[in-house]
Amino acid sequence: MATSSMAETASTSGSSSLSSPIINLAPDHLFSILLLLPIDSILSFSMTCKRFRSFTSSDALWESICKRDWGPTSVDALKSSANNQNLSWMRLYKQVSQLDSVTCHKLSDADPESVLPKPRASHSLNSVSDCLVLFGGGCEGGRHLDDTWVAYLGNGVRRTFKWQKVDSGVPSGRFGHTCVVFVHHLVLFGGINDCGIRQNDTWIGQLVFSDNLCISLSWRLLNVQSHAPPPRGAHAACCFDQRKMVIQGGIGLHGVRLGDTWVLELSENLCFGTWHELVAHPSPPPRSGHSLTCIGGTRMVLFGGRGLGYEVLNDVWLLQIFDGQLKWVQMCFELQNIPEGVSLPRVGHSATPILGGRVLIYGGEDSYRRRKDDFWVLDISSIVYTQVQPTALRANMWKRLKSKGYKPKSRSFHQACADNSGRHLYMFGGMVDGVLQPTEAFGLTFDGELFLVELCFKQE
Repeated sequence: MATSSMAETASTSGSSSLSSPIINLAPDHLFSILLLLPIDSILSFSMTCKRFRSFTSSDALWESICKRDWGPTSVDALKSSANNQNLSWMRLYKQVSQLDSVTCHKLSDADPESVLPKPRASHSLNSVSDCLVLFGGGCEGGRHLDDTWVAYLGNGVRRTFKWQKVDSGVPSGRFGHTCVVFVHHLVLFGGINDCGIRQNDTWIGQLVFSDNLCISLSWRLLNVQSHAPPPRGAHAACCFDQRKMVIQGGIGLHGVRLGDTWVLELSENLCFGTWHELVAHPSPPPRSGHSLTCIGGTRMVLFGGRGLGYEVLNDVWLLQIFDGQLKWVQMCFELQNIPEGVSLPRVGHSATPILGGRVLIYGGEDSYRRRKDDFWVLDISSIVYTQVQPTALRANMWKRLKSKGYKPKSRSFHQACADNSGRHLYMFGGMVDGVLQPTEAFGLTFDGELFLVELCFKQE
């Protein structure tokens, strides 16, 4: 790169950089140029002379870099945090890039006498409008749930909370559905009821706050006309590009695993939507219980799941716009090149976007239905794709994190979501190991625990 050459030139001739035209650029022009460069180029640029070293160490520049790489929502949330009033953005960026552990905290209800949500799995859990919203899921006896619960979080991180049950009547009870957030709205699709009927309806939800701090949730069926994806559950979904949602795979009619990809485009007022199928080659093979996570802009990452032969998968696919069209690219890697990578294949895990444009993967189960309690970070944010072809994923894009503090039970088919900062995650429910009965092949029970996962940054 030009900046690397500049650094080499400066190391041999300190005065040569002073004759370069770039030294005469106005600070605001230089600022704009630096924001177009990757981090390693910015660091190389800082080595050319004292003036540039000082300029590239400015807090204003690094705050802008953080906004560029993490998004303005995360940066604004970090700035409003009471614990980060005097933070250094350059130091924080370095700490985030060196993330190596998380701390878990068990959360308790503010009122010990209050009624709590039933234990469940394959539900939805979202952070929207400073609240947690829990809907549906499956429970003991294979029954579906049709209840909605809301817990107000506010702007800060809370160790206590209070669930409120919201009576909305719709959508109908289901599990294995997906629910994603569009700013202050929820978009729910599909799922399976306790009769085994697959759904393909699309719902829009919005929280309503009253003066006495009561919270309600208004749901309405989205008008998508007659064209919609086939009914399914245990699929994966995420939103992107402000008003678009992607769904992929799942279990369709007669228990057949699907491999299709569909895109929902919402109208500006969210009154109606249009579905269309994305037909692309190559594309991920059929699966269920996998994850699909947006890591910023129009980049989405698919991971894991259970395939047609009931095998548990560990492949990674990127869905991104190339030449104006969404296309899939498989990112190949070798498990043996990743420390502890043999434990990566999983189904029923959570995959949550976190600070730094990365994905935090937690839990799930393997092909023997052994549930997991490990945390992994998948980081492909620095990879630049210039053409559509299978891409080798560097082993250091995977990193297993240490876990401190409270130790939750190993689980699968739980749900997780992050707060606006991307530093704190809330996790609820799932299937956990239970007491093995003589007539059962597996000891299994449903969990109703809510816990907090906090990203831990190294202190300098």
